[in-house]
Amino acid sequence: MPAPEKIVYDPDAPVDPRVETLVNELIGRVADKWTLLVLEELEDHGTCRFTILSRRVSGISQKMLTQTLRAMERDGLVVRTVHPVVPPKVEYCLTDLGHSLGEAFCGVWAWAEANLEKVASARSTFDARG
Repeated sequence: MPAPEKIVYDPDAPVDPRVETLVNELIGRVADKWTLLVLEELEDHGTCRFTILSRRVSGISQKMLTQTLRAMERDGLVVRTVHPVVPPKVEYCLTDLGHSLGEAFCGVWAWAEANLEKVASARSTFDARG
């Protein structure tokens, strides 16, 4: 598999308003903790049934999981597969697009790990000022 093309951001280039809209929508989507947690579970465990996801994503309600998965499906991040059995079996898996978004956010984890102590120190200094 060829390496993905490296994307270079040019702040002086004209911005397509559709790209700006998509970036704002995706930031809102991934800033939602449930989307990130579902993304992480599917990345770690592959295809999952709805009931398994609801157990693995601690604290999420069925309604919120349904809304999160629908939004992720609409954005092309997951594929929903309904198997024609009784009771119905519904599974979710990440698309290539979902995997690539997960990879993009691995950088946030790496940054947090590398800077954990600096952030903790800055917070302590700030909080001590009262």
